Amino acid sequence: MLLTVSEGMDSFLQFCTVLVIFVFVLAITWAATKLIANVQNGQSVHGANIEVIETYRLAANKYIQIIKAGEKYLAVAVCKDTVTMLAEIPVGQIHVQERQGGAVPDFKKMLEMARRKDDNRKNEE
Repeated sequence: MLLTVSEGMDSFLQFCTVLVIFVFVLAITWAATKLIANVQNGQSVHGANIEVIETYRLAANKYIQIIKAGEKYLAVAVCKDTVTMLAEIPVGQIHVQERQGGAVPDFKKMLEMARRKDDNRKNEE
């Protein structure tokens, strides 16, 4: 009887030890991820004169990008191993859309629009 209780306590202590080690490793992983993200965000600030305005995918690994370098807008072709400048685009021909700063769309409005579209389809049938 005493031996069974002792084995049960040992199993519980082993479980607690494994759980503490798991939480510790998880915390270290989280901290490392945050540190790496902060370092990468800090590096992108140094390139404040270069900004990707728009990207259009042509194929699996081929893109056309419009970039702003200083005060000039450039069209470049980005492939797997090369980047080729296509043309300089005059400022008057660029239509830059304002970014919403990570604003999350209103789910309720989107759901209502989907319901109306569904109701319209049902009424048409």
